[in-house]
Amino acid sequence: MQKLTKETWADYREYPEKVIQFGEGNFLRAFVDWKIDKMNKEANFNGSVVVVQPRDHGTVHKLNEQDGLYTLYLQGIKNKQAVREHSVINCISRGINTYTDYSQYLELAENPELRFIISNTTEAGIYFEENDKLDDQPQKSYPGRLTALLYHRFKAFEGEKNKGFIIIPCELIDRNGEKLKKIVLQHAHAWNLGEEFVHWVLEANTFCCSLVDRIVPGYPSDTINEITEELGYQDDLVVVGEQFYLWVIEGPDWIKEEFPTDKAGLNVKFVSDMAPYRTSKVRILNGAHSAMTPVAYLYGLDTVGEAVTNEITKKFVEELIYEEIIPVLDLPEQELKLFAEAVLERFMNPFVNHYLSSIALNSMSKFKTRDLPSLLEYLDKKKELPKKLTFSLSALISYYKGKRGGEEIQLQDDQDILDLYKSLWENYGNTESGLKQIVTSVLAYEKVWGMDLNNVPMLTEAVTNYLIKIENDGMKEAIKEVTKLNAT
Repeated sequence: MQKLTKETWADYREYPEKVIQFGEGNFLRAFVDWKIDKMNKEANFNGSVVVVQPRDHGTVHKLNEQDGLYTLYLQGIKNKQAVREHSVINCISRGINTYTDYSQYLELAENPELRFIISNTTEAGIYFEENDKLDDQPQKSYPGRLTALLYHRFKAFEGEKNKGFIIIPCELIDRNGEKLKKIVLQHAHAWNLGEEFVHWVLEANTFCCSLVDRIVPGYPSDTINEITEELGYQDDLVVVGEQFYLWVIEGPDWIKEEFPTDKAGLNVKFVSDMAPYRTSKVRILNGAHSAMTPVAYLYGLDTVGEAVTNEITKKFVEELIYEEIIPVLDLPEQELKLFAEAVLERFMNPFVNHYLSSIALNSMSKFKTRDLPSLLEYLDKKKELPKKLTFSLSALISYYKGKRGGEEIQLQDDQDILDLYKSLWENYGNTESGLKQIVTSVLAYEKVWGMDLNNVPMLTEAVTNYLIKIENDGMKEAIKEVTKLNAT
């Protein structure tokens, strides 16, 4: 069977190189490169991507063997239907390994048509490596290599202000663009590159913060034989992603003119402040995940898909999102509802088995980050506790008992948290006063919460009452206390 290359792919096209991409992994190929491919086809972007391999052991050689071509499968809910579709992505011109072709890497700085730098070097990739030097080939860190590239461009074009880059990191850290710029400037000072270069970095280049969202399972090793048969060619770089995606880019509005995602109908938002989007993503997507997990698991369900198709737990999740989380967020209500609808569709993705037990890892800190802010803000705004979020906290305490009926739960958390729950559940004496003592002790555990939650009005009593209901009657009965479906 023939391999996917420009000789075997009849629709192959070449475009001028406009984008430098640090990272050749599955996520960028299923997220950014897919968008650039669509912009080429639908918005006349007319640009290709040069991929720079950030690690010694990478896969740019596979990209070069396939002339930058690869097949992307997108599967999930689209327009209310379960859809699985694939396309060949044709926007990568070549790959460069900085460990073997460093001079070729630096030559990129001399190309006046290159305009964008995009990266995903993992959350650990944006850091200051004090041992990096300008004359290293290559520098150990991504920011070190980026600084060297920027300095080479600064010299090549004699500091021309119109030869800077638009730099959009996709690493999953807050304020990623700001942190990357700070480290580049740190290298500039450490390497004594001069104030003129520092001013050029600040004035000629635009560092954007960004928020990315798409689940990308990656290479489908378990079904590759069937996929190869379906495609009719060999592709060593097949990548699988979900249908949903969102890219929020904080930066000047004029970037849209050069990066016309809107003209390709893409869900990319250019904003002046991405904080509300990050908050809504954490609260709605991650918050719903964390809040539903102990409830649905103790109900007897094992996956997210089951949790949002079971009539009772689905109602719980919907009311949680629409009635308790969205009302305390800052974005327009309609925009939040559209995002929530997309989130629920993602939860129902029939192509993904997302196990609740995997979400339950470190549930205490997750509840603190993802759900507690919504609970406290709801109380402040409405002067009453949000029932579903409070009930979820009770379910979480019950989950840490480590039992689902006669089944042992493999709890995973910091050892001090596991020790706390073990002691509390072993010694509560099977009494309601004992359950209240458990609640009081857990809410008082400031190491996790950063505060004594017993001081939150009405919380200790409400959590205790729900926990008593869960322990005495079981989750299937207790959940009726907080869902409108069975209010009658």
